[in-house]
Amino acid sequence: MICDTPEDFRAALPDLGAIAGLDLGTVTIGVAVSDGMRSVATPLETIKRKKFGVDAAKLLEITSHRMVTGLVLGLPMNMDGSEGPRCQATRAFARNLEKLTPLPITFWDERLSTVAAERALLEADTTRKRRAEVIDHVAAGYILQGMLDRLAHIRNHA
Repeated sequence: MICDTPEDFRAALPDLGAIAGLDLGTVTIGVAVSDGMRSVATPLETIKRKKFGVDAAKLLEITSHRMVTGLVLGLPMNMDGSEGPRCQATRAFARNLEKLTPLPITFWDERLSTVAAERALLEADTTRKRRAEVIDHVAAGYILQGMLDRLAHIRNHA
């Protein structure tokens, strides 16, 4: 089920359980997972993309192993807030994934998540090679943390 708003996503989730965040790139998919209380996002791994069926199987294996209760996909909006071809590709990925899993799926505006991840890695004095290896799942962590913070706000003001 694809949820259009964080409120709809929250309503579709059980009260507890991990959520996964995905940073969908054309070459890789960054994956991050929250704790069961949904307070902290932890970058997990970067998957090298192959074709949808293979990518989806790997993602669903991770969600099963980590007992994930929902998925947040980073939506690569243009800086002016409009949606371009990459957003359309992300929405298509979500529609295809929705057919394979009962997990609720939603989107989070990922503008600047990679910039923030890059800055954090630079501040941590990470080597260029290591940054290239981890940037996607660190960006997924930023995407997921944004949604976790929003969900906490919804819960506290419901």
